[in-house]
Amino acid sequence: MAPDLRPRARLSSLGHAWRGLRTLLRSEANARIHLAATLAVLIAGAALGLNAGEWALLVFAIALVWVAEALNTAIEHLANALHPERHPLIGQAKDIAAAGVLLAAISAVAIAALVLWQRYA
Repeated sequence: MAPDLRPRARLSSLGHAWRGLRTLLRSEANARIHLAATLAVLIAGAALGLNAGEWALLVFAIALVWVAEALNTAIEHLANALHPERHPLIGQAKDIAAAGVLLAAISAVAIAALVLWQRYA
């Protein structure tokens, strides 16, 4: 089946994505922490006058964390819907998805520290 490329279908798709982002921010405390960290890094970057390459690294790091958090939350919601009771394999899947967010966050902190510290020092 060919994808629907009509403008109305594309706008509808964007609407679903925005609803997902709102749900992510409302339902996940960690997403709100990521939002605060994102804003802090953006403000610091603007204050330090980063160049395009430095901004690219920070935007990549920020996007990596947000994508990991969104996928982790989606996995958790799907797992809970499919199997609400505790199950060892579902628990492992959730733990692994959470580990992905942790790895992304650690990487983002390292990138931000390298870029911002170099510029600050």
